[in-house]
Amino acid sequence: MTQFLSALSVGLGSGAIYALVAIGFVMIFKATGVISFAQPAFLMSGAIIVSFLAPVMGFYVGAILGVVAIGVVALLVERTAIRPMIGKAVFIIAIITVGLDIVLRTIAGMFLGSQPRSVGDPWGTDVSVIAGVVVQHRHVAAFVTATVIVIALLLFFRYSSVGLAMRAVASDQEAAMAQGVSASLIFALSWAMAGALAAIAGIFAATGGPIGNTLWLVGLIALPAIVIGGFDSIGGAIIGGLTIGIAQAVVSTYHNQWFPELTTNLGPLMPWIIMLAVLLVRPHGLFGTKEVERV
Repeated sequence: MTQFLSALSVGLGSGAIYALVAIGFVMIFKATGVISFAQPAFLMSGAIIVSFLAPVMGFYVGAILGVVAIGVVALLVERTAIRPMIGKAVFIIAIITVGLDIVLRTIAGMFLGSQPRSVGDPWGTDVSVIAGVVVQHRHVAAFVTATVIVIALLLFFRYSSVGLAMRAVASDQEAAMAQGVSASLIFALSWAMAGALAAIAGIFAATGGPIGNTLWLVGLIALPAIVIGGFDSIGGAIIGGLTIGIAQAVVSTYHNQWFPELTTNLGPLMPWIIMLAVLLVRPHGLFGTKEVERV
């Protein structure tokens, strides 16, 4: 039981990171009808920026400034590369985001250099053992931070005028514009918030070790989360992220016991296996709508 609970704590921490990225995917999709494949680049870039700011300003200040910086970068990307493509085929815009992801990751990777870089987090690889259960501090920090952010977002969407405007555009863009809501502003804000969420996820994904060129893959793993939960469901993104995080950790822990004949650990494959299983039963995801029409 202690082994399972230890794996569960790892899964919740990893799942919280996936959920943050997945929420960003959903926010952009709900507002624009486009899946932004640039999220992994924002995730990696955020961690790299913080690795430069943290030694000078401290981890917390550096993290805040890094998140804001990536939010601004995402906003500029939307204004310069995505906004002029409004009205074009969704597939073309999605391919553009793939190109943007490669370009941004390449530029960010140039700043890594030959020396290991870290975000300077105060947790590192510290652990606590509670009744035999090993809990890593970085996973606790990621889960708590993600929980606070999710609650803040729910309150933002429910009670703030801007949040209500974002919900209106996501629900019916034409009707929202008829009521005086600027869809253009909502598009930009959605991209900025999604970029910021990816940066936060990147910071936590990079804690406890050096930043590597493969850090962006964490953002890619969030894709199964939105497929599982539904492309237009923020709640589904949260559940999808936690599901794949827990599945990864549990299967990785018990792989030798459950699949002794397999030399390759199935843990890293679980997000994709679960995604395929869900698609066979519910192609629109567990909580997504069956049809999403955009004007």
